Amino acid sequence: MDCKTSGTLLRTRTAYRTGTASAIGLVVAFAISSTVLARTTLSLDSLEAKVDSAATQVLRKTGTPSASVAVVLHGRLVYAQAYGDARLDPSTPAKPDMRYAIGSISKQFTAASILLLEQEGKISLNDPISKWLPDLTEADDVTVREILSHTSGYQDFWPQDYVPPLMLKPMSPQEILDRWAEKPLDFQPGTRWQYSNTNYIIAAQIIEKITHEPFYRFLTDNILKPLSLTSAVNFDQGKLTNADPEGYTEYGLGPLRPAPEEGAGWMAGAGELAMTASDLAKWDISLIDESLLSRESYKQLETEVLLKDGVGTNYGLGVQVGMMDGHRMISHSGEVSGFTAQNTVFPDDSAAVIVLTNQDASSAAGAIARRISQFFFETRDAETAERTRQAREIFAGLQKGTIDRSLFTPDANFYFSELALQDFQSGLAPLGKPEEFVQIGQQKRGGMIERAFRVVFKGQILRVWTYQMPDGKLEQYQVAPQPVN
Repeated sequence: MDCKTSGTLLRTRTAYRTGTASAIGLVVAFAISSTVLARTTLSLDSLEAKVDSAATQVLRKTGTPSASVAVVLHGRLVYAQAYGDARLDPSTPAKPDMRYAIGSISKQFTAASILLLEQEGKISLNDPISKWLPDLTEADDVTVREILSHTSGYQDFWPQDYVPPLMLKPMSPQEILDRWAEKPLDFQPGTRWQYSNTNYIIAAQIIEKITHEPFYRFLTDNILKPLSLTSAVNFDQGKLTNADPEGYTEYGLGPLRPAPEEGAGWMAGAGELAMTASDLAKWDISLIDESLLSRESYKQLETEVLLKDGVGTNYGLGVQVGMMDGHRMISHSGEVSGFTAQNTVFPDDSAAVIVLTNQDASSAAGAIARRISQFFFETRDAETAERTRQAREIFAGLQKGTIDRSLFTPDANFYFSELALQDFQSGLAPLGKPEEFVQIGQQKRGGMIERAFRVVFKGQILRVWTYQMPDGKLEQYQVAPQPVN
C-alpha cells in the first residue's frame, strides 16, 4: 500500500453523506503562467461553497464514508470541515476534530527527522547506510538520500492493496529488515525509482541508532510538539479510539466492511501517524514558512532527486515534487488499511489542501484535493469572464452542430468541416447543459494565448482548450474527455 483569498476566519462545520455512485471526474493539471494565487478574488464564502460541493459530490460518487478537509490560504488555516459518516453502524457523523490515519504522508516527517539530525552534524544524506546497518544488502553502496528518495533498490514489504496474513501479526522493524532488506536489491542503487515502504523502516532504524531512543519519541520531541500537533498519535502501536472514524474496505463492488488492522511494528517510519486534518495543516504551514528546518534542509526535502543517468523521479525526500497549473507543488498520498489521505502544498503560493478519508483503495481523497486545489488558480478578470462566456456559447453551438464562423481563423474553419460538426453534435448533445464551465489555465504558445476550461456534467467532466490569435480570432477549439489519473 501507499502508506500511496480574502477571508481570514477559520470555519469548521460538519456536513453529511448524501449517497453513493461509482465514477468520479478528476481535474487536469494544466500549466498556468499568468495567474497567481494572490490575484484571485476567492472569498471565504465562495471557498466554503466550492469545497462543500467538491467533497459531497466525490463522496456521493465514490461511496467513500467520510472526508475531513482542511484548507490553508495565505499561510493560514482558513477552513476545516468534515463530511459523511465516521462510522456506519451506528451512523456517526464525521467531525473536524476526529483523527484519521495519514499513511505514507508520515514519510515526510521521517525525512524531516533525518534532516534535523543532518543539521546537527550527526548524519549526511550522502552517508552509506552501512554506518548504522552494515548487515543490509549492499549497505556500503546505498546512501541515506537513496533510502529517502526510493532509489535504493530495497524491495517493498507491502506492495499489496490489502493486508496479507503475516501483517495481521506484530513484527518488529528489525524483523522486517531481516526479511526484506537482506534480499538482493531489485536494482542497483540510484538507477531506478521504485516506491518501497522498506526504505522508511530503514530510515527510522537509523534515527534510533543515532539518537539512542525510540523513533517515535524523537519524532514527538523534535517535530510534533514544536509544531503543536497535539492530536497526533502513533497509529502503528494501536487502533484509534471510538471517538475517531472506523476504517473501511470494500471487496469488489460489495458493501463497505470494517477494515482489518495491521499488526504493531509494521508502519514505524513508513506510515505510523494519525491526526486531524487541521493538525496536518499546521505541518504544511511549517513547510510554507520554513519554520522548523533550515532553508537548506527544506531545499533538500523538496528538490527532485535525479537518477544516475540524469532522469528525473518527480520525488524529493518523502514528498512528490511537481507542478499544477504552473504552480510548484509538494504532495503525497497516504494509505493504510481502512484509510486514504492526500496532502498537497503550494509553497510559493502559501496554500495547501488536506483531505483524509476512512476507506482504503479509494480515490476520493485525491479527487477532492485536486478539485479544491484548482479553485485557488481560477482566473477572474474581465477578459477571462468574456472568453469563458464565448467558449461556453461555442460549446452550446457545437451541441447543435453549428458554429459562428466569424469567430474563427481560416485554419479553424477548415477544421470544422460538416463531418466534424456532425460528430461534435452527436457526441456533445446528449450531455445536456453543463453544470460548470470555468477557465482553469492560461499561457502563451506559438504567438497565441492558450486557455483551458473545465466543463462539468453529471457523471462526466470534459476539458476544452482554445488558441486565441492577437486579433482575437480563435485558431483552435478542442473538446476531449478529462484525463483520469
